[in-house]
Amino acid sequence: MTRLQALDPKETTGRSKELFDGIQSKLGMVPNMMRTMGNSPAVLEGYLNFSDALGKGSLGGKLGELIALAVAESNTCNYCLSAHSFIGEKLVGIDTTTLEMAREGKNKDPKIAAALFFAQTLVEKRGRVSADDVAAVKAAGYTDGAVGEIVAHVALNVLTNYFNNTADTDIDFPVVEAQTV
Repeated sequence: MTRLQALDPKETTGRSKELFDGIQSKLGMVPNMMRTMGNSPAVLEGYLNFSDALGKGSLGGKLGELIALAVAESNTCNYCLSAHSFIGEKLVGIDTTTLEMAREGKNKDPKIAAALFFAQTLVEKRGRVSADDVAAVKAAGYTDGAVGEIVAHVALNVLTNYFNNTADTDIDFPVVEAQTV
């Protein structure tokens, strides 16, 4: 049972309605997470702006989705695991084996694997990574800017994981459950 109410886009007014209309035109739907975030237009707009900005970054959509899965597994967020598994496969074209490996912080490409491992390390250490942790991801070929973007992707996904775990958001994608307990 959800703990925070998802708004009905057809009955919403004001800034949330404007944001919902934009989401609807872009995605063809307003996912439950965003409908629930709409209770605070500031939260929804902040999420949308942060997500949009990172989408224009150097890491690309594929790595962004893989980081989202690694972080969601670390935070046991079934909503985000479900959403990003669906988005990764259906919209970004990532095969299911790669999606599943990302949840464990792994990838066949050593550079991507280093980013996923660093993302999980950020979560595990709550951002208090060591000089060696940063040196390892940079040695894999990431610039200072790209390392900053990995941190930002983790932060965005921690926001959505914590939000969905707090709200107990109804999952409106094919359900994927965390393996970690």
